[in-house]
Amino acid sequence: MAPQKIAFLPFGLLVDMWRWEVFAGNVTEQNYNERWWQMRTAIQGLTSPVKRSDLVIDFDPGSKFHVPADVPYIRYFISHILQFQFHESLCEAAGQYDRNDPNSKLHQCDIYESQEAGKLLGDMLKMGSSVPWPDAMEAITGQRDMSAKPLINFFQPLIDWLEDQNEMNDEMIGWDLNWSPPEEEWTQPEPEPEPSDGASSHVGALWLLLLSLTFYFVSNH
Repeated sequence: MAPQKIAFLPFGLLVDMWRWEVFAGNVTEQNYNERWWQMRTAIQGLTSPVKRSDLVIDFDPGSKFHVPADVPYIRYFISHILQFQFHESLCEAAGQYDRNDPNSKLHQCDIYESQEAGKLLGDMLKMGSSVPWPDAMEAITGQRDMSAKPLINFFQPLIDWLEDQNEMNDEMIGWDLNWSPPEEEWTQPEPEPEPSDGASSHVGALWLLLLSLTFYFVSNH
């Protein structure tokens, strides 16, 4: 579960961080792609496998549907936080977890077939959009503010294990923000020339001829 939930969080945050910088005018068109990879390196620890160019050739943010479609992405980041906050409260309702007991493990909780947890969740869902979302969250968690603490508690055994492994193997924590792909292995491609009006007309005529021949043979056979 950790590769799916934890590994997503940096990307879930940076997509809209990049969009907000664009909307604020802090990034120019010529630097869209450069800033995208700066943020991916700083926040995710990822870099492009080959050197990328400016917007004239490459626009990597556009490969994410939400960017060209202008769909906010922060909702996915928030949902990954809230689901563990909800899970903690549902586990407490089911009698499967006690946040004040250090021996109680959130990742071992199972709310399957718990009527208490089901009622708590159902009562919250019944509110729909009739109340502001903080009111609905308070009804199930007793809090009006988001908290990442339940998420951390859920993955605490994994965090402890990773810290032990890093110390045992003397691993470097973090990454080099200035690393970039070797430039000698990269050649910027030439942009494809736009077809001339004459070429477009020639292609259009060939298509009309092909369609006419197809229609003729279909009609006479």
